[in-house]
Amino acid sequence: MRPDVLNPLFAESQTLDGVGPKLAKPLEKLGLTRVRDLIYHLPERFVTRRAITNLDEAGEGEQVIVALTPTEHRSSRNPGRGPFRVLAQDDIGNICAITYFGRASYTGKKQLPVGEKRWVAGRLDRYGDMLQIVHPDHVEETSDANMGRMTEAVYRLSEGLTQPRVASLVEQSLSKAPELPEWIEPGQFEREGWPSWQEAVKEAHKGPNEAARNRLAYDELLANSLALLLVKADSRRRKGQALQGDGSLRAKLDLPFEMTGAQKRSVTEIEGDLQQEAPMLRLLQGDVGAGKTVVALHAMLIANEAGKQAALLAPTEILARQHYETLRKMAAPCGVEVALLTGRAKGREREGLLMGLIQGEIDILVGTHAIFQDSVTYKDLGLVVIDEQHRFGVAQRLALAGKGKRAPHTLAMTATPIPRSLTLAQYGEMDVSRLDELPPGRQAIDTLVFPQSRLDEMVAAVGRHLASGSQAYWVCPMVRENEVTDIAAAEARYAALSEHFGDAVVMVHGQLHPDIKDANMARFASGQAKLLIATTVIEVGVDVPSATLMVIEQAERFGLAQLHQLRGRVGRGSEKSRCVLLRGDELSETGKKRLTYVKESQDGFLLAEKDLELRGGGELLGTRQSGEAAFRIADLDQVQKLLPAAHADARLLMERDGGLTSKRGEAARILLYLFERDWGVQLLRGG
Repeated sequence: MRPDVLNPLFAESQTLDGVGPKLAKPLEKLGLTRVRDLIYHLPERFVTRRAITNLDEAGEGEQVIVALTPTEHRSSRNPGRGPFRVLAQDDIGNICAITYFGRASYTGKKQLPVGEKRWVAGRLDRYGDMLQIVHPDHVEETSDANMGRMTEAVYRLSEGLTQPRVASLVEQSLSKAPELPEWIEPGQFEREGWPSWQEAVKEAHKGPNEAARNRLAYDELLANSLALLLVKADSRRRKGQALQGDGSLRAKLDLPFEMTGAQKRSVTEIEGDLQQEAPMLRLLQGDVGAGKTVVALHAMLIANEAGKQAALLAPTEILARQHYETLRKMAAPCGVEVALLTGRAKGREREGLLMGLIQGEIDILVGTHAIFQDSVTYKDLGLVVIDEQHRFGVAQRLALAGKGKRAPHTLAMTATPIPRSLTLAQYGEMDVSRLDELPPGRQAIDTLVFPQSRLDEMVAAVGRHLASGSQAYWVCPMVRENEVTDIAAAEARYAALSEHFGDAVVMVHGQLHPDIKDANMARFASGQAKLLIATTVIEVGVDVPSATLMVIEQAERFGLAQLHQLRGRVGRGSEKSRCVLLRGDELSETGKKRLTYVKESQDGFLLAEKDLELRGGGELLGTRQSGEAAFRIADLDQVQKLLPAAHADARLLMERDGGLTSKRGEAARILLYLFERDWGVQLLRGG
């Protein structure tokens, strides 16, 4: 039940003046479907203008407001193609061209009649000998209207929206912003000198205002921290089941390698958690190839030893199958029954699986989100392992947690190393184990950087590599994060390389039919195909030990974390592996640094910290790949600066200030609903 005070903020954008079906589409593209979304659609930057009495007072490239009187309308000799110019003069006779292109010329004719003075706001530039203002921002009949625009917000747009239109919708939305009670701890609020919520949202749209922006970012971080703490508290309160393994199944494991110190430490931490009644909520963070699966298998065998079932949830069918094969082989000497359930299991096969689960004949179930479905019932589920944690929202994790007779223990895994400063932001509700050592026998991967201009040499080198009996990956560039163009790039490269290597080449990308994608992956994994062309779909978890060469085209377009993940697809067997980064000719400073770091280090945790430094105010690591940025308002700098205080504030509220039932707690409930972390409140109600 959302608090009534927030109802005006959750009204649809279509309730605002001027928003019909036509405008609703571009607004939806930007995620601006409600009044609240428009209030939080903060300006990307601000234009600051200066009022001048004549053009001599301004420099070229400056944003100005000046009174001009049109003297002539001059159309292009090529109607509809060239520019339409309005020649106008200032109070002392300087001439300036006000230039329009395309359909905007109609606006120019209407707004700037010859002989009538107008106040023009825009950027003053030079074209040949003449000063000009191209597509002025505003043309007004009186000076007053423009003088209020000395500082003006610039918003992110989508096709069909203009700056004035978005500004007007934001203004309407802000007029509906209610006064809200204060949820920030009073000491913190005073120390920072922050404005109230209502004041902050208004000030953030007026001009650069660090205090207002920080306050709004802090709100988002506080909501997130509170929700995660509520999940943790709820988990602790739930009646779980203590799982005490006797070591009988683990003793039968016959692993071909000695476990690392980090693996043994993580297993001990997990074993300790499983022995508690409160359900475990632990994150296993492992670098590429650090051996998370072995740790997960130990955890699942402990559950089996205690007479319970375990389930492993993977984000894609390819990964689910791979985990299934790996676990089946590893667990074979232990005599446990491992089964696979994906969305493609139909008819009798599916019925047999479901029956085996209910009767307790299946000890370990591996699958995609199909294992969440209502029709899937376990005899006694004791442990859930979630692979690639960042792809599953808290709500999905909670759905799975409701599958056991009592709340099962949860072990989440991620191969995206996360800087320590951000672990709180994304996994504040979890205890964390880190696998920061590589298993013995894993060889370092040679990383080389080549210019794209040497593509022919690279193709020849790949030919020699395949002729020697080895396999290779070729990953195609991200083209401005446009999936359609990414696929076009992959398909073009596939066509070109198929001419060289014929049937030895297969391709996978996100838009291929799952059957075709799986068949291609299977051909590559079995060694029938020698070269796999892919988009970043192969980034996580694909394991083909005989693939020893990775080529990443236009590597400068990828983030550091992604390059490291992709490189980790090779180096999985006993043979020496190489990763070649093909770079474009025009490299930015950041691009250069990125490639240098990847070349020099294979420590994912170190690279994650470097990625953070390079991105500055960019996005959180590992979130863009998963399609869900953790925060919309707080940028990276704010996360690093404000998150520790927000987390401490949330703990203070829960532990000292009476939780969500105190006066500040009531305000904090409003905050949770405002940021749609309302599952946090639902947990409280449900518990």
